[in-house]
Amino acid sequence: MAFGFKLKTLQTKQAYSMQDLYEIIKDREFSAGKPELAKHGAAELIVFPPLDRNNQIRIGQGSMGKGPFSKFQVTKGEIVGMGNMAKGLALHSLTGGWSSASGVFGKNAKEGEALVVKTYEELQALGL
Repeated sequence: MAFGFKLKTLQTKQAYSMQDLYEIIKDREFSAGKPELAKHGAAELIVFPPLDRNNQIRIGQGSMGKGPFSKFQVTKGEIVGMGNMAKGLALHSLTGGWSSASGVFGKNAKEGEALVVKTYEELQALGL
């Protein structure tokens, strides 16, 4: 981990599309909350309720390509979605990057890092 960044790679026993993985976990309760399937640019991610605009737990593909995948990355970052992406870029530009500080420092950043680990462990426990 370096300055608010935490990444855990989940290796599954079989390959899943993001949609398939979402279908398996959508009705489960995680420490990070209830998962949702979301688009973020060209990517499809599984996301959890955000702690703030800079700290949202997400599950993404762990390798390049079209899928299905047997590696997934659990991490945290800014709220996903094209509208949120544009707002984040605008705020980042207007504040010289200081609007992203809560993603690196503070209570929510530390809680987000802990939730990355906990979500990873909860996914591993499912025996995917």
